[in-house]
Amino acid sequence: MIRIVSTGMVSLVFLGSVCHAVGPVVSHEFVYQKAAFDQCHASTIVETTDGTLVSAWFGGTREGQKDVSIWVSRRGRDGWTDPVKVADGVQSKTRRFPCWNPVLFQPRTGPLILFFKVGPSPSQWWGEWMVSDDSGQTWKNRRRLPKQGIGPVKNKPIQLANGEIWCGSSSEHDGWRVHLEVTRDAGQTWSILGPFCDGKRIGAIQPSLLLYDKGRQWQMLCRNRDGQGDVWQTWSDDGGKTWSRFESTGLPNPNAGTDAVSLRDGTQLLVYNHTNRRGPFPSGRNMLNIATSRNGRDWTAALLLERDKGEYSYPAVIQDRAGRVHVTYTWRRQRVRHVVIDPAKLGGRPIRDRRWPDGVQRLAAGG
Repeated sequence: MIRIVSTGMVSLVFLGSVCHAVGPVVSHEFVYQKAAFDQCHASTIVETTDGTLVSAWFGGTREGQKDVSIWVSRRGRDGWTDPVKVADGVQSKTRRFPCWNPVLFQPRTGPLILFFKVGPSPSQWWGEWMVSDDSGQTWKNRRRLPKQGIGPVKNKPIQLANGEIWCGSSSEHDGWRVHLEVTRDAGQTWSILGPFCDGKRIGAIQPSLLLYDKGRQWQMLCRNRDGQGDVWQTWSDDGGKTWSRFESTGLPNPNAGTDAVSLRDGTQLLVYNHTNRRGPFPSGRNMLNIATSRNGRDWTAALLLERDKGEYSYPAVIQDRAGRVHVTYTWRRQRVRHVVIDPAKLGGRPIRDRRWPDGVQRLAAGG
């Protein structure tokens, strides 16, 4: 069945359950329609070495409940596979913890990696990881990260030209503090740098790593502590070893996770909730947005993904080998939404005075 709908800004062509749009949005769809769990959150997405898209998230009765586990789906020619549970928090016959925040990462060589957290709460969890040799069909070698590591706490690592894998991480047991976890030998050994904020006067978590000038300058974009109200940033000129004082990007944030990616043409792309925590609609996690920048300081409103009652949050973003951008995010805690974007067709309007400009292209109205 083919159905064409106009939203006033983007023309949408529906082919079955997948929506194809004229403009920057190539397609959007739900990763699954029905599942064995009630709620989902904290999705991640990766393109494997053979070109397969794989997504993961945590799902269960409700975030923080003991039955919350890690689920995976793979996208083939016939669409996304049914979700498969690949990890839970069972410790013994009488002890079980929830799972949290999976992160998928495909190194240039070696197996696909799935990082995730296990524990009663973010202030008490620990990091675990396992690998797949067949693009996420089967998983093996589940183990804890050494040195009380957490791994990439929400957003994907970056891999440098020399093979080093740098994970943006953070902890919450002594305030919100950002640090980095680095492996130079494909995960055999790890080192930890930081923390880079004190968690009291300055608190931040869940960093994304962006690179500028062929990797000579780095930027971290972070979620900040409740009440401070912005996406925060810090910069490094020495390859991630030391970082500047944390400061606001000027972009609002309602205490919600963000993600960002350095595109191959040098554009930086950020997915986030451009809202305040409280106030008139839209506020909190009612609106999910994409902004772009060339220098990391001047941002352009590029695409409005969601603006409706309900929660749209915790995005993950990558660029595939064909140059397309893939975004997944929590849709009302009920499903994971997957959006494919042609970044060459993203326009935009400058963001001034912290306001999201009128007339920015929109994915679709409602669900």
